[in-house]
Amino acid sequence: MKKHVHGGDVYHYRNCVDFSANCNPLGTPESVKAAARESMERIHEYPQVGYQPLKEAIGKYEQVDPGWVICGNGAAEVIFSVCRAGKPKRALVTGPTFAEYEQALQSVGCEVEHFWLEEEEDFQVEKDFLKALRPELDIVFLCNPNNPTGVLTEKDLLMEILKQCRELDIFLVVDECFLDFVEEPEVYTLKSMLGEYKNLFLVKAFTKRYAMPGLRLGYGLCANTRLLEKMTEENQPWNISTPAQAAGMAALLESAYVKAGRQLVFKEKAYLREKLTSLGMKVYPSKANYLFFKGPEDLFEACLQKGVLIRDCSNYPGLSKGYYRIAVKKHEQNEILVKALEEIWQKRL
Repeated sequence: MKKHVHGGDVYHYRNCVDFSANCNPLGTPESVKAAARESMERIHEYPQVGYQPLKEAIGKYEQVDPGWVICGNGAAEVIFSVCRAGKPKRALVTGPTFAEYEQALQSVGCEVEHFWLEEEEDFQVEKDFLKALRPELDIVFLCNPNNPTGVLTEKDLLMEILKQCRELDIFLVVDECFLDFVEEPEVYTLKSMLGEYKNLFLVKAFTKRYAMPGLRLGYGLCANTRLLEKMTEENQPWNISTPAQAAGMAALLESAYVKAGRQLVFKEKAYLREKLTSLGMKVYPSKANYLFFKGPEDLFEACLQKGVLIRDCSNYPGLSKGYYRIAVKKHEQNEILVKALEEIWQKRL
């Protein structure tokens, strides 16, 4: 696996406008900050073990049984605890995709196979993925929309994959963390399948939807309560801090904020796509709150010189130098990025 690097590394890249991390461009809601601050009055006490009020709030928000909810210190911990609880021996992941799947699988000694997505097909998961599903596999990870490409897998194909996984006794983990920024998320989510398919696990996060990565709060949805019990046993008892629980409860009430953030992303993504395309870059069909594109191999460094931090995706398995991801932000910030790119291009003419 290539070097373990993420976006949002503002600690090494100071004084830059950060386009490398993909959170709600509206920033953290004030109600979420206030809830976290107020909870500090209780930090002399241990956090609530089991976080039942938070699970019930998530269950109501997602319209699922609260007993099907498990929370973690960010979606990453949920992914790791799925692997620790299931102890898979052989797994299949797509490439390129989020690095934590492979890292979590390897941490339990699991053999990881890759299904390489084709650039010629815009890194789309196609029907040939079904041929890679075999009885020897214990677990499959899919990201929908995928990170870093933003490409969606169609619901009909997802259903075929889910059904075939059940027939072959394969556990299917689908990461829906970025589905909140898709135009019709209800069309693509597999939530309605949870009760029927006990081999299905969905990964969700507060991080992207509410722009609160520093508080670390993610969750999983699964009707396999035995697995959830094993995951709980694998986790340390106080894995969700008091501020994170309070912030999560407040965030789930922010429906107007989520709607406004989605509309901003739709508008600004079209603006950025047009500008990138006009500069001659290959922009892939991302449906998420970020754009994935191909440009000059030194573009990351050139942008840094302009005070702009973008995501160099060359460390993703299956990608090389020249692939990048940028978050969709507010218009005035997006203009800074566009101006930097235009100045870089102007010097090369």
